[in-house]
Amino acid sequence: MCVNYRPPTPEQFNGRIGAFSILPHDWHWPEETWKDYAAPILRAAPGLPLEACVASYGMVPRRHIPPEVKPFDTMNARAESLVERRSFAPAWRRLQLCAVPMLWFYEPCYESGRAERTAIGMADDAMFWVAGLWREWQEADGTMATAFTQVTINADDHPLMRRMHKPGDEKRSLVLLGQEEVGDWLACRDTDVARSFLRHYPAEAMKAWPAPLAPKRAAPPPSPNLELF
Repeated sequence: MCVNYRPPTPEQFNGRIGAFSILPHDWHWPEETWKDYAAPILRAAPGLPLEACVASYGMVPRRHIPPEVKPFDTMNARAESLVERRSFAPAWRRLQLCAVPMLWFYEPCYESGRAERTAIGMADDAMFWVAGLWREWQEADGTMATAFTQVTINADDHPLMRRMHKPGDEKRSLVLLGQEEVGDWLACRDTDVARSFLRHYPAEAMKAWPAPLAPKRAAPPPSPNLELF
């Protein structure tokens, strides 16, 4: 499933969902988001104000996995098992919902016979949102940090998303939210209502295009005149 995406810049994100998404000037994040990277989200929960924050991608950050436990990934939460998985069930029951802003996300497409990194976004290039969950962690220094995950659904019948991933594998998709749906998703006060948002986004409003990773540059050879000692 999606483990890498392009978030908006602070300027693109700022103020998109009212005053609570106006960011401090010193908030920044990487150009692309991978596991444990910082990225912006809008978060909400019953009894808490809606707010923007910078959070860590992955519901259980690697630094919070005990050394004796084999590392595992929590960037994506399957909608079918939200009430069962210990990593996600408490946040789901408490309706700790978030909306993750994106410009596009990446998936592997095997239509050519091999994996080709493919970007997926809106047909009109607009920023969009993905349904997610969040939780807090107490760090070693006593401060509290936020982490998040994205919710995924089966995509075997979605005209665009069923093209992604290895042949024979189950097809999955992020839950995309339209701009007009974000406020209602974050305002959910019942898990049954929240689950009604876990549906596909229209394929005709989306597009996909090749997005190969830039080749890594080899380190330049040391200068023959370089004095090491």
